[in-house]
Parts: sequence; structure tokens; C-alpha cells
Amino acid sequence: MIDSRVVDGGTGVRRRRECVVCRRRFTTYERHEREPLRVIKKNGTRELFDREKVLRGMLKACEKRPVAMETLESIVGEIEKELRDEGYEEVPSSRIGEKVMEKLKNVDQVAYVRFASVYREFRDVDQFLELLMSLNREKSVSEEKNHGE
Repeated sequence: MIDSRVVDGGTGVRRRRECVVCRRRFTTYERHEREPLRVIKKNGTRELFDREKVLRGMLKACEKRPVAMETLESIVGEIEKELRDEGYEEVPSSRIGEKVMEKLKNVDQVAYVRFASVYREFRDVDQFLELLMSLNREKSVSEEKNHGE
């Protein structure tokens, strides 16, 4: 083992390792095993929470954006932990989508808009423009608060 660090808010360990035979390096993750979290999809079916599926959705939104993979992995861990802390055993997929948007908004606003445009299934340009205008209003309010301090 080369390096070891705590991840996902203390619920997991990330280890960098090196093969003693071929000397190639790789990463392993260890997580505390819990009751599986189930997702209730829009059509009513249920499936196990899939960290990789959430990560893939965020990766698509963050394509060609300056967002580190480690940041996205951390976000997935935060989301899973928050859902468990909120007492969910079964969680609507919409709750997961809202949490992803909330996290992406603070990390990269372009990725947030990309994810929101797919997640919210905009039917027309007006819905998309409303999202952009609300984001711009939030930015203006935040800038006003920062200048006032």
C-alpha cells in the first residue's frame, strides 16, 4: 500500500496500492457495509442505489469542465450519507436528482445547468431561460451580500 485516506465523510477509505509483481498502481475503496438503499424510480419500480450511476450522470454534466473526479466521488458519498441520515431506506429518484443539482450548483454552475436541463426534462426554451435567470438572480444577491460586508 502506498497511501491511505478517509473519504465520504469518514464512511470509507481510499487506498493507493502497487502490484508487487507488475509494479502497476491502482486504487481500492473500502466502505462500511449497510442495509442497501433503494431508489423508487419515476415509473414506480425499485432498484438498489447505484453510486456509479449517480457518478456517471455528474460526469456527463461536468464533461470538459474543471471539476476533479475526487470532488465528484466526494459528492456522491455526501449524497448517500445525507439520504441515510435523513432516514431513507427507499428514496424517490427525484430526491437524488435534487441533491445532485444542489451540490453541482456550488461546484460548477455550467455543470449544474447541464444536469438540470436533462434532469428536469425541459419542454421548451422558456423553462431553460427561467433556470438561467434564477441562477443569475441568486448570483446577484450573493454578490450584493459580499459587497455589503
